[in-house]
Amino acid sequence: MPRFTRAELESFRDAEVPDLLPDPAQHDLRLLFVGINPGLWTAATQTHFAHPVNRFYPALLQAGILEHPVDPSAGMTDEDRDRLRARGIGITNIVRRATARADELGRAELREGGEALARLVAERTPKVVAVLGITAYRSAFGHPKAVPGRQPEPLAGAELWVVPNPSGLNAHENVASLAEAYAAPARAAGVL
Repeated sequence: MPRFTRAELESFRDAEVPDLLPDPAQHDLRLLFVGINPGLWTAATQTHFAHPVNRFYPALLQAGILEHPVDPSAGMTDEDRDRLRARGIGITNIVRRATARADELGRAELREGGEALARLVAERTPKVVAVLGITAYRSAFGHPKAVPGRQPEPLAGAELWVVPNPSGLNAHENVASLAEAYAAPARAAGVL
């Protein structure tokens, strides 16, 4: 696992991480996971959810969404990315720019990101979209009373779920509870 100094990580502030999406000519996009925005470690490694204490990939493995462990903190391998794409799984973010913490994002930026996400979903037509983080979802889509789980209205034609954020800062969740939460939209998408 690489070690980054605070200064090295700060050099990635505002950097973008490309979406991880299947090639539409090869695989349908069945399940799109949506993070809030990239963290600095994610930007440094160009790998979504890469911080060493992030529980995204362990939860996917425990849920059966992944069949092989992924160690993203050093950067995903091309083989890791290909396995996700082949299963019809994609990863994007509401806001594209990297920050140290999601609370550095403003409401207007989250709303703009929600609009951009709706355009991406309309273009790529995933069966299911799973937004990871209720607070960001509420701000990005103007639903202050939304609760986790399947949402009553689709997003650009896709079934929409809001599931817990896997960040190590989210002390209310553990790998087992995240696995359970992520399995529900994966079943709806036909990934499980």
